[in-house]
Amino acid sequence: MSEEVKRYNIRMAGIGGQGVVTASHIISNGVVISGGFSSLVPFFGSEKRNAPVESYVRISNQTIYEIGEIIYPNVIMIFHPSVITLGKSYTMPFYTGLKQNGIILINSKTPLAFSRDEQKELEDTKARIYYLPATEMANDLAKTDLATNMAMCGAISGIFGLPDAKSLAESVKDRFIGKGIVTSGGTATLDSAIEKKFAKKQELLEANQKVLDAAVQYTIDQGWSEAEKPAKATA
Repeated sequence: MSEEVKRYNIRMAGIGGQGVVTASHIISNGVVISGGFSSLVPFFGSEKRNAPVESYVRISNQTIYEIGEIIYPNVIMIFHPSVITLGKSYTMPFYTGLKQNGIILINSKTPLAFSRDEQKELEDTKARIYYLPATEMANDLAKTDLATNMAMCGAISGIFGLPDAKSLAESVKDRFIGKGIVTSGGTATLDSAIEKKFAKKQELLEANQKVLDAAVQYTIDQGWSEAEKPAKATA
């Protein structure tokens, strides 16, 4: 029996200083570590704090041939509510191009109020909207909102199992302790800011891992996990 094909085209949108591009590198590298395939394209625009940032990531357990911007994602990650509420995005409306039955993961503790037109379009595409309190997790467990992107990465792992939790943890370790990934000036500055919050890199890793684990568990508790759904359906 051939392996079930898993393929997710992810568009990430956030604001400068949140580590959106770092998150895309971590997810992409985690998939490769797990034996899968990935390609990514970061798009910065102006590298300023609070300026819109997007990144496009393709992940799969099969070979990927496409590169470049993702026009039709089946997963959209919103790292900050202002992407939606204030239109801080290079792609507007934020759900543009979302495929039928796609997933929108939003960093927000509470649901956002959509306009009537937005609500209708989201309903027409049968979009599944998941709200993750990523910033609260980061502040509670890592004592800094700079770990918000760790929660978003953990949620993707929890929902799709790609990358798996172990490979994602290895990717984070490689990002902060290993040779690392080539980054832009903006993400390098962010890394420096994060590291100043901790006396040792090991403490940084442990804090990040707590956030990753909490996000994975949250997706399972909420019933978002693709692996968990068949079992839940028969319960």
